[in-house]
Amino acid sequence: MSEPGSASLGEAAPTDFQGLRALFLNCTLKRTPELSHTQGLIDVSAAIFRKNGVAVHVLRPVDYEIAAGVYPDMREHGWARDDWPSIQEQVMAADILVLTTPIWLGELSSVCRRVTERLYGSSGELNEKGQYAYYGRVGGCLVTGNEDGAKHCAMNLLYSLQHLGYLIPPQADAAWVGEAGPGPSYLDEGSGGPQNDFTQRNVTFMTWNLMHMARMVRAQGGIPAHGNQRSLWEAGCRFDHPNPEYR
Repeated sequence: MSEPGSASLGEAAPTDFQGLRALFLNCTLKRTPELSHTQGLIDVSAAIFRKNGVAVHVLRPVDYEIAAGVYPDMREHGWARDDWPSIQEQVMAADILVLTTPIWLGELSSVCRRVTERLYGSSGELNEKGQYAYYGRVGGCLVTGNEDGAKHCAMNLLYSLQHLGYLIPPQADAAWVGEAGPGPSYLDEGSGGPQNDFTQRNVTFMTWNLMHMARMVRAQGGIPAHGNQRSLWEAGCRFDHPNPEYR
């Protein structure tokens, strides 16, 4: 290992992350190929993933026709078109999901809200162990903007992900928020975003913690299937619930 202070300090990963897959959902309001400042922050995290053998895919939900609703396929509920099922397939194939959003009026983007609603639509499905379908996957979030609200948005997203069944490792969020008001955004010249040590450190820590958690869960074969199987609860198993009359 290099001496402290060296630019190469810590470059050698202590574990093998080959085979892991990460999906970034960039919930910008801008269609591809329009410049996305949120993408600028994604690129920092994605570069670390790729350097350590993690397969990375990034998509912008705004490029797709995603129906409003909370069912897996809204075509079954009167919508003529719904591209979400193809995105959901990529969600389920990923070990790591990172939801990313700009801030508008202090809140998540409208696209991000729709994405979380559609993720919720599959949260009641079960895996082969009888657990909820998202069990064994790891989640995090990135937020950008030039107004207040980064921590508020991160709390919303991380709560939503864990409620759906995702594991949230320590420090699973990072953000860049410039000077409040109509100032420069992350990738604008002179914004200071790409050079901001606080943001770059948090993005790096988030990325490594996501990799560590995903590898640990994969090595254990997922979350242990006891005390959390809806299929067995519905069959009458109560997993040491203290009230014997609750059947």
